[in-house]
Amino acid sequence: MQRTAEPFAIRVRDLVVGFGRQVVIDHLSLDVRGGEILGLVGASGGGKSVLMRTIIGLIPRWGGEIEVMGKPIGDALDRATRNVAGRWGILFQQGALFSSLTVRQNIQFPLRENLVMSQALMDEIATAKLEMVGLAPEDGDKFPSELSGGMTKRVALARALALDPAIVFLDEPTSGLDPISAGDFDALIKTLQKTLGLTVFMVTHDLASLNTVCDRVAALADGKIVAIGPMRELLQSEHPWVRAYFHGKRSQMLQPRAS
Repeated sequence: MQRTAEPFAIRVRDLVVGFGRQVVIDHLSLDVRGGEILGLVGASGGGKSVLMRTIIGLIPRWGGEIEVMGKPIGDALDRATRNVAGRWGILFQQGALFSSLTVRQNIQFPLRENLVMSQALMDEIATAKLEMVGLAPEDGDKFPSELSGGMTKRVALARALALDPAIVFLDEPTSGLDPISAGDFDALIKTLQKTLGLTVFMVTHDLASLNTVCDRVAALADGKIVAIGPMRELLQSEHPWVRAYFHGKRSQMLQPRAS
């Protein structure tokens, strides 16, 4: 099922973001189609997470325009932005779970902040989200310190899905996971995207994720999107950074998915 009626779930135009005198995002434009998984790749420190956090209003911009679900985005305190924020979920790097809360309470946090409902209903929703990401109901009683890396990512994803969002932002979702756990998490993202009709904006450096999960890949270099398209197109890009990234020693086994 298609959750987004708009042809583009996210539209960024002429975006400029910086800190002090340093420009990180330099007149960047980007469209994310409704219902696709878009992977964003770039050099470490090149602005991938900055772009994601600017789109959701956590980092102020110097210029440009951002629309999510057809609505203009300001900063996190802007009323219009807060209204649209209820339609997206976020998985931050390393999970960012509240260490003093149980897994169940972490998943329920967005519900408590945004809705008015009974504890019984919140418990039912938390259990449903745990099962959705492949965890057992009894895992809800655990604290983050008792979780493995893979379980932490799954709980963080369950929390991101708590409000049934149309868009999910993932910041390095497989970072720190072993190859088997990373592959399982990639498969989970793909399954949920198809089942729920999600639009997924995924910041990652994981070549396997880019190759197996993403419908399109956008390459960020020098503060701009320098290449975008299916993996097979990026493998043919002549941009120096893109060629170095996708044709380097660590990517020699990378092959585009069969279409």
